[in-house]
Amino acid sequence: MQGYRVRVWVVSAVLTVMLAGCSLLQPKRVADIPCPDGGRKATAELVFGRVAEDGSGGVSEADFAQFLDGEVSPRFPEGLTVIDAEGRMTPPAGSMIREPAKLVMIVLPGDKDDNGKLQAVRLAYEKRFHQQSVLLMTHGDCVSF
Repeated sequence: MQGYRVRVWVVSAVLTVMLAGCSLLQPKRVADIPCPDGGRKATAELVFGRVAEDGSGGVSEADFAQFLDGEVSPRFPEGLTVIDAEGRMTPPAGSMIREPAKLVMIVLPGDKDDNGKLQAVRLAYEKRFHQQSVLLMTHGDCVSF
């Protein structure tokens, strides 16, 4: 009986050490990783398709530049970054669709109406250029300039 108790104790001790070691190997949450310079800020990425919902027409470079100047920059005057992109999707009953797109990245100023401004930009684009939607991704990032 004494040997059985010793084995149970040894197995329990080994499992405890192993589980403690596993906790050290867990990846840190992104929010727990310190930012080397600057700090953590909310950021947004908007993806604007450049072909109309019905497949006709398109948003030219000049049209998109006017949209940025009239709708986005006034709401986010601190600045933004624009990147040419390509959107790809497969509708439920169709083949792969590819369309030119623009990715706009914004470090949000932290105002209480940031989300309202982003939604206004999305709605303005959808209405003006007959788009089904504008993709919005928001997250917290380490930001320094």
